[in-house]
Amino acid sequence: MKKEYIIPIFVPHLGCPNACVFCNQTKITGKQKQVTKEEVKETIEQYLKNFQDTENKVEVAFFGGSFTAIEEEKQKELLEAAYEYVKKGKVDSIRISTRPDCITKQILKNLKKYKVETIELGVQSSNNYILAKAKRGHTFEDVKKASRLIRFYGFTLGHQMMIGLPESTVLDEVNTAKELIKLKPKIVRIYPVLVIQNTELETMYQQGEYEPLSVTQAVERCREVADLFNRHKIKIIRIGLQNTDEITDPKDENSQVVAGPYHPAFRQLVEGKLWYDAIVSKIKKCNTKVKLVEIKAHPDAINNIIGHKKENMKKLKEVYDVEVIVKPDEKIKNGKFEMTIEKTYEDLLEENRKETILKE
Repeated sequence: MKKEYIIPIFVPHLGCPNACVFCNQTKITGKQKQVTKEEVKETIEQYLKNFQDTENKVEVAFFGGSFTAIEEEKQKELLEAAYEYVKKGKVDSIRISTRPDCITKQILKNLKKYKVETIELGVQSSNNYILAKAKRGHTFEDVKKASRLIRFYGFTLGHQMMIGLPESTVLDEVNTAKELIKLKPKIVRIYPVLVIQNTELETMYQQGEYEPLSVTQAVERCREVADLFNRHKIKIIRIGLQNTDEITDPKDENSQVVAGPYHPAFRQLVEGKLWYDAIVSKIKKCNTKVKLVEIKAHPDAINNIIGHKKENMKKLKEVYDVEVIVKPDEKIKNGKFEMTIEKTYEDLLEENRKETILKE
């Protein structure tokens, strides 16, 4: 299976018609000024020099603002700069992120001209009350309409949702995941809310009007929605904001994160929880009390099976008194695993009995 190389182009706040309570795009993207066509070309050239395998897919991704809300001339400028490399065969496709209320038939026809392949919508929630509290400026009806249009015109549909928005409950977030699944996205991103400096959410937090989730709470909520997406074979391409010099531990003096469930390995915590649940479920289905099991899985899954700082291995031992041997096996499909019982309690008792007889 081919790897995919992403060339990120950040367009912070460019085109965004309003400021959501949680958003300070210049901090989230680490960019303070608007991008030009020259910078697009420079970025693409720099990334292409560093890519080792030219057989892999290369995609230019415009992240940050609401791309299709940018004035048409600026959209054209940025897209043409990237499209030059598509025409040269150096780039395979282009991806954009935008708002659900900034999608029309004409916009989609224009994007087709530049070989835009994927459109990600910032959905955040399916609950209109929560969207209004977050000052998103659109409704879930806009999401449904935009999603259907995007799929109709043959684009790959992506959705982005948030965990822990003001007044959002775990039920709201599970319902959001279920509603998104109905719209058939190919990819999703799941972002737990962080309180960023110079946002309305920071003011709400300082005044006691908003309480961010703990890491444990955010991991559990993300686990629930991730499990739903996994069951419906919807690819999760990110869980948690990308770490940058500004988006880092709130204890760091340079961090722009004031509070919230920040963790440098947030996705691993969520993935580890999912693997733990799957392993426990399989152990519980055994007709005997197990003592030692061997798990074989794809090499890419091994770290998540073991868990962050070997948390899963420790917990299985502490809670179920089960020891686990984990072995990589490239023949096993990523996301699947095979479990073999190596030793049961009956085996252990028999060993102890034999040992006692020998001592006598």
